Amino acid sequence: MLSQVTPEEYNAYYGTYISKAENQNIQEALTIGRQHFIDFVNNLPEEKLTHAYAEEKWTVAEVLQHIIDTERIFSYRALRFARNDKTAIMGFDQDQFVPNSNANNYSKQELIQDFEAVRNSSISLFRSFTEDMLTRIGEASGSPMSARAAGYIISGHQKHHFEVIKERYL
Repeated sequence: MLSQVTPEEYNAYYGTYISKAENQNIQEALTIGRQHFIDFVNNLPEEKLTHAYAEEKWTVAEVLQHIIDTERIFSYRALRFARNDKTAIMGFDQDQFVPNSNANNYSKQELIQDFEAVRNSSISLFRSFTEDMLTRIGEASGSPMSARAAGYIISGHQKHHFEVIKERYL
């Protein structure tokens, strides 16, 4: 459960995302989030995909691709930590990923398919972890992170960006 995640398991920066996990277990959060993503994207008007709310801001498609890319990275981190790999993992520069993602050329259906593939893989991965594996801590971006925290960050990150899209893009 979320209440078991302690501040020592993640950098304080991620607290906002973890707090959005709504006390669900990781499997529930990821499974419910999968359907929310599909419903959310299906309900977006097609012309909104390439809309940015201001100059130099990401488009809706780029935000959606950012959610997908970030999940890939945090699932990888969780795998490394759960397997007790103590090698420090470097951070990633989202501002380099986004313009190189080609997201604005994807249809809603392509974004959904990509997300579903990634999310199904994440669900399978986290289902394979024992409680002990979930509590293992590694280092990412110069800070400690547990496999469990990575799972909650994935879930909360998606919710955070959906809130941003609703507030600023729609």
